[in-house]
Amino acid sequence: MLSRYNFLPTQAGALMPSFDIVSEANLVEVRNAVDQAMKEIGTRFDFKGADARVEHKEHELTAYADSEFQLNQVRDVLTAKLSKRSVDVRFLDLGKIEKIGGDRAKQVIKIKNGIDGDLAKKIVRTVKDSKVKVQASIQGDAVRISGAKRDDLQATIALIKKTVTDTPLEFKNFRD
Repeated sequence: MLSRYNFLPTQAGALMPSFDIVSEANLVEVRNAVDQAMKEIGTRFDFKGADARVEHKEHELTAYADSEFQLNQVRDVLTAKLSKRSVDVRFLDLGKIEKIGGDRAKQVIKIKNGIDGDLAKKIVRTVKDSKVKVQASIQGDAVRISGAKRDDLQATIALIKKTVTDTPLEFKNFRD
């Protein structure tokens, strides 16, 4: 019978330390920010009598206003509330402004969720080019990094934070 001290970390089937790189907005905070933005829009004098609002559906926001200028103000209020609630505005993918009759306008704002294929390939390539002794693999809309040493994983986190700046990333599921 083997004792737990006979375990070698290099044996087949052994789990190596790993973590996942993900990009996902906190939808609860997004909902709270939309609610706060709607309260502010309802009380502001410049929106009095205007049909200015933000609707939230899963990973999509839709902003409505009586004019393109007011639509930009609605979006500014929304982004201010999102940043106050620690939701990175880089999650927002602004669609084009559409006219919906008269001067009225709307804009669809998608909330990015997950790492897209091009960015995942860029992360894997960056990790492989760095010569740090870790493995990177694409797992759906996340990238898993695994290696033998915890220090190598921490060096990889620092490298990714330095090289990928256009998308908000989180490092989750750190397993030893």
